[in-house]
Amino acid sequence: MDWYNLLRALHIIAVIAWMSGMMYLPRLYAYHTETAPPGSEFDAHFQVWERKLLKIIINPAMSITWILGLALIYFHVFVAGRGWDFLAQPWILVKLAAVIFLSGWHGFLSKSGRRIAAGERPKSAKFWRATNEIPFLVAVVAVLAVVLEFGAR
Repeated sequence: MDWYNLLRALHIIAVIAWMSGMMYLPRLYAYHTETAPPGSEFDAHFQVWERKLLKIIINPAMSITWILGLALIYFHVFVAGRGWDFLAQPWILVKLAAVIFLSGWHGFLSKSGRRIAAGERPKSAKFWRATNEIPFLVAVVAVLAVVLEFGAR
């Protein structure tokens, strides 16, 4: 069995789930912010939807993405025998920077959800609409870096 390609495929599937959720959640926050006053019945519905999206899709997908990404690094270093040098190449540095940024954005979205559930409205609906494509744009950069392996030695 080709374990490397299986790992890559599962990693890509996990990333797709993670990015999908992180693109949808800000849109929910936008609708929540503009249409559901704190304490209303609609506010309670939005809280359930947002919490389920985080707990059932986004959080597990991020965890699986990280686990499989680390497994791919392990494969490169120990199974393929490439050593740790590849981690200093520009393409992997870009990918790692993207993953760290996306993990931070994930944390920001989680914290914002807790604040919205508490009745706060930390950002406007306009902010949430303007930022809901950020995960997609960062993922595009990461995918191009990996596929093109620019600066590879």
